[in-house]
Amino acid sequence: MEIVLWVVHILVALGLIGLVLLQQGKGADIGAAFGSGASNTVFGARGSANFLSRTTAVLAVLFFVTSLSLAYFVTAAPKRQSVIERAAQSATPEPEAKAKAANEQELVNQLSQQLKKSADDSPRADSARGGDAPVAPAPEAPKQDK
Repeated sequence: MEIVLWVVHILVALGLIGLVLLQQGKGADIGAAFGSGASNTVFGARGSANFLSRTTAVLAVLFFVTSLSLAYFVTAAPKRQSVIERAAQSATPEPEAKAKAANEQELVNQLSQQLKKSADDSPRADSARGGDAPVAPAPEAPKQDK
């Protein structure tokens, strides 16, 4: 239905353009340039309306009706999302994903603390240090100004 309406709308628009271009303006007579009194009437020298002007009026009404109908179809259609809106929705993590990431980070922190604790308590650490002998602290890295 919408495609048929588009076709009718385009044909009416082309017909309206053709009819407007075919018509002669009210002051286009050569007599109007030299002050002829016949062109000074209310509707021009040709009378109130002829076939071309009535057909133009009918096509103009049809053009407005098809324009309003197409506008109705556009607003009644379900709203489509743009590619940018879809990308923004897929990039936004869901609350469950945020909670899962927080749980994973907490688990990583707990495991790293356990590894540090077990490394300090293991007998290999004592033997690598040479028993109970004091160990000199590692030198600190130089600080860089930014």
